[in-house]
Amino acid sequence: MINTSHHGRVTVLEIDRPERRNALSTEVCDQLREAVTGSVEAGARALVITGAGTSFCSGADLGGVYGDGFLDALRAMLRAVTDAQVPVIAAVNGPAIGAGTQLAVCCDLRVAAPTAVFGVPTAKLGLAADAWTLRRLAMFAGGGMARRMMLTAQTVTAAEALRSGLADGEGGLADALELATHCASLAPLSLAYSKRVLNGLTADGAREADTNADWEVAEFERCWTSADFAEGQQARRDKRSPEFQGR
Repeated sequence: MINTSHHGRVTVLEIDRPERRNALSTEVCDQLREAVTGSVEAGARALVITGAGTSFCSGADLGGVYGDGFLDALRAMLRAVTDAQVPVIAAVNGPAIGAGTQLAVCCDLRVAAPTAVFGVPTAKLGLAADAWTLRRLAMFAGGGMARRMMLTAQTVTAAEALRSGLADGEGGLADALELATHCASLAPLSLAYSKRVLNGLTADGAREADTNADWEVAEFERCWTSADFAEGQQARRDKRSPEFQGR
């Protein structure tokens, strides 16, 4: 149910359940989590997540959403995407509803096709999204848009997502792949440090209370003393593109 393809240093992960509009089941969450962690361990410098057919992800598969372990599998998958030490880009090729929007916002960047639609209609179903998702939604879309989405259960078009900041660019898989390829050419240690710091911020830009500053200092210093920093300096002197190795 997860198709994997490699494009240089970028790995594309495609949810392939078009008959269910790429809805998430426990099995799909487990497979996507394993694909994310496995791709990073195999050396991918950036990931793109998308959906097969005309939908990105229609949300939780309501036929199995109350099955044992679904919420645990969903949380583990979302956390794996967020914690991946490489940039993860969502190519939102169509509707991203409920858990589909959760998946999109746990990615670092979102490229939205004109047919993309975002929404978290928990209030229509008597369900709830976890607080982490709401804070992350507010971080990207803004407090006003997050309130509109959650308190009215209304959907957001691709154009609205672009205006609010929920989407970072417009286009299809090729555009997301181009962005991912650019990210994959950058210094891995710098990207991992920046991503981890940014993930530790709240919607208003403050640091989360449980953030430990010790690792921030260590990772900051690691970047400044890395071989990649030396390579960046040398490449600048040589007037060439740097070849970063992540060390």
